[in-house]
Amino acid sequence: MDKPEVLLSHGGYRKLRSYKVAEAVYDATVVFCRRFYPEDRRMTDQMVQAARSGVRNISEGSGMAATSRKSEMKLTNVARASLNDELLWDYETFLRQNGFRVWPKDSREALAMRARLAQDVTSTLPSSSGVVRLTGLRGLSEFVDRAAPELAGNAMLCAVNQAAYLLKRQLESQGEEFLEKGGFTEKLYGARKRSKTSDPSDRSDKPVCPDCGKPMKLRTARTGRRIGHQFWGCSGYPDCKGTQPLHGLGSRR
Repeated sequence: MDKPEVLLSHGGYRKLRSYKVAEAVYDATVVFCRRFYPEDRRMTDQMVQAARSGVRNISEGSGMAATSRKSEMKLTNVARASLNDELLWDYETFLRQNGFRVWPKDSREALAMRARLAQDVTSTLPSSSGVVRLTGLRGLSEFVDRAAPELAGNAMLCAVNQAAYLLKRQLESQGEEFLEKGGFTEKLYGARKRSKTSDPSDRSDKPVCPDCGKPMKLRTARTGRRIGHQFWGCSGYPDCKGTQPLHGLGSRR
């Protein structure tokens, strides 16, 4: 008989779109800071750490999901907050303090940028020599390294917004799954209950003693020609010595 699965579903975070976008944001943030904040170690550290938190808390939360949905949701929210409530404002500040335009989320430029970021590689770009274009999520770091500052900053805003939105949806999904299926403690109890139900010595339909009517217990013969074999023995032993074969009708010894 297969043992019941106790751990909750976990892992597989590298396949999540939220992780892929957050990882691209992390890599591109390193490039952005090297280019635009080469002398500002404090700003670089703050932005890179916020971007790193977005990635690492997704992976850590995925691992913690095996035994704690609460920890998974908490770490997913930490990842979302690091990107949405910290890194996003750093990019907006860069644009504002340097006199660049922050694209409205529904502007033509922002919509086009988000459409490209939604794909790993965009294959429908018009060919034009000398023009720096974003070729998809995988090309974000290269674009940030070469594009004009306003384009680079707004591209990062779009990417961070996308990652934060995906993490928000992921957090909502985790909450719905918890409400529907419960957490680790509930699954552990259910597995234990099923294990006891499938154990012949703990069945609710175990026989009663043919001599005294008390419930019987599963025992193992320690002597005689049936040594090592299981049988039903009266729970009142040694006062009652009634027995019954494991499969079959009653017999007495």
